[in-house]
Amino acid sequence: MTQETARAEDEAAGQPETSAGAVGAAAAGDPKPSTSLDRELAEMKDRLLRTLAEMENLRKRTEREVTDARLYGASSFARDVLGVADNIRRALDTVPPEARANAQAGMKALVDGVELTERELLKALEKNGVRQFTPHGEKFDPNVHQAMYEVPDPSVPAGSIVQVMQPGYMLGERVLRPALVAVAKGGPKAASGNDNRATVQDS
Repeated sequence: MTQETARAEDEAAGQPETSAGAVGAAAAGDPKPSTSLDRELAEMKDRLLRTLAEMENLRKRTEREVTDARLYGASSFARDVLGVADNIRRALDTVPPEARANAQAGMKALVDGVELTERELLKALEKNGVRQFTPHGEKFDPNVHQAMYEVPDPSVPAGSIVQVMQPGYMLGERVLRPALVAVAKGGPKAASGNDNRATVQDS
């Protein structure tokens, strides 16, 4: 019995050491749940940031589409109105300056009224984003000009617009209708060759 008692006491004395070891092992394993939680929080934060970025891109894209629809949605109607502006200009061009200067009061009032109508029409178009341009003297650009024919004119650089048969129109940043122009041919060559390179790029 004495030996058994001693053995029991030894086992009892060893139990705290085992418990302490278990506690130490548990303490050593504590970082694992914490690390997993940090990783999960980081993933959630990343998903949240990605979602916010996607929502912001969607908002900007929607605003851009609404603006384009508002600006360019009436392009077909605006293009039809340009025919009215062309006819008004043709009517005014049929009256030579001499006839206008010597016209009677009634005729002069009629011509002035047609000119006023043209100005008001162009002003209304510009208010809605349609801008007229007449590129006389500018360098030919196939993106906004349409060449009808070439004119031999050595007094200006080759590729210069020497005549505008019909003005062009821009709708915002887009070409609603290109200007119909005549382009100089056989003009002086640039000494440095820069103009020649620009001509090739433009054409």
